Amino acid sequence: MARIAGVNVPDNKRAPIALTYVHGIGRPTALKICKAAGIDPQRRMKELTEDELNAIRKEIETAKLLIEGDLRREVSLNIKRLMDMRAWRGLRHRAGLPVRGQRTQTNARTRKGPAKTIAGKKQAPTKK
Repeated sequence: MARIAGVNVPDNKRAPIALTYVHGIGRPTALKICKAAGIDPQRRMKELTEDELNAIRKEIETAKLLIEGDLRREVSLNIKRLMDMRAWRGLRHRAGLPVRGQRTQTNARTRKGPAKTIAGKKQAPTKK
């Protein structure tokens, strides 16, 4: 397995797809990195030589991208800042509710977690 930016990227995937396993690198950025490093996007990671892997690593460094730990730290600090200033978005983060205006009466299970059943609650009467 190739190791890029502290992440083990899969060997059996094409180079641009494998680069997306690094937090902060998406498909367009991965294609730009491959193009700048002079690597064919159709080649698999296991087919790349050590020199080509070093070229990818160097290209990521020179692109000055926020990736992995630095990006995660910046995002968490941004959320913490919103919480500290008691902004609406910070309060929603703290409460574990949807932040961007989605409805919460139904859905929102990703943020709220599994449904908690309430003992003795009756079903609303259905209209005929």
